[in-house]
Amino acid sequence: MENNLAFNRLLEIMDDLREKCPWDRKQTIQTPRQQTIEELYELTDAITGEDWKAIKEELGDLLLHIVFYAKIGAEQKQFDINDVINGICEKLIHRHPHIYGDVKVENEEQVKQNWEQLKLKEGKKSVLSGVPQSLPALIKAMRLQEKAKQVGFEWEHAGQVWDKVKEEMGELEATFQSGNQQEMEDEFGDVLFSLVNYSRFLKIDAENALERTNKKFIRRFQLMEAAAAANGKRLGEMTLDEMDEIWNQVKKGE
Repeated sequence: MENNLAFNRLLEIMDDLREKCPWDRKQTIQTPRQQTIEELYELTDAITGEDWKAIKEELGDLLLHIVFYAKIGAEQKQFDINDVINGICEKLIHRHPHIYGDVKVENEEQVKQNWEQLKLKEGKKSVLSGVPQSLPALIKAMRLQEKAKQVGFEWEHAGQVWDKVKEEMGELEATFQSGNQQEMEDEFGDVLFSLVNYSRFLKIDAENALERTNKKFIRRFQLMEAAAAANGKRLGEMTLDEMDEIWNQVKKGE
């Protein structure tokens, strides 16, 4: 009951804004798109940092966008928020026959396999067709590999994947000697793809791991800038050895 009251309150506010606010009234199904993408990335940032207060806030922002799109859809007589909710309910029931039907599963991998098989029966021509073209490349690599796994296209153990990583690195090094830029880019992509594959066998989220490293680099670099400034210097005026010394001091300080 409390959930219904909160959700209905949001719907009523959306109705008010769409009717009375000049900015909200002007929006079309296209105009919030970029902000929706930004909100999603803000949510992922909060999740990466396990900032629960920020996660709650960003979930609210994303929910607002969902309600906004549904409101516009209703105005255009395409769908409303109930259609959206009932649609996902029906999809979840259909794709969980081990809960709502008589299908038996033994583990989460069988659940994933059933999910992909059901999607093919729904009209998907390829197990890879559900991966959005606009996904960032690292996340796309993860999703492609996860989907290929559901039909058995997968290494048996991590050692095989690591051997593949080393093989790809060797090919990259050989191509580097040739100096062919296009071939180097192709081989570098193969190395990244194989490393993403290895991360899955280690049960590591490659995207999250890289983002944590990005944040770590930013933090350390800014501390290095501050340390240099405290000595009356700028990084651009220092040698690499001097910067490296400060960098190592920063790492030890952590």
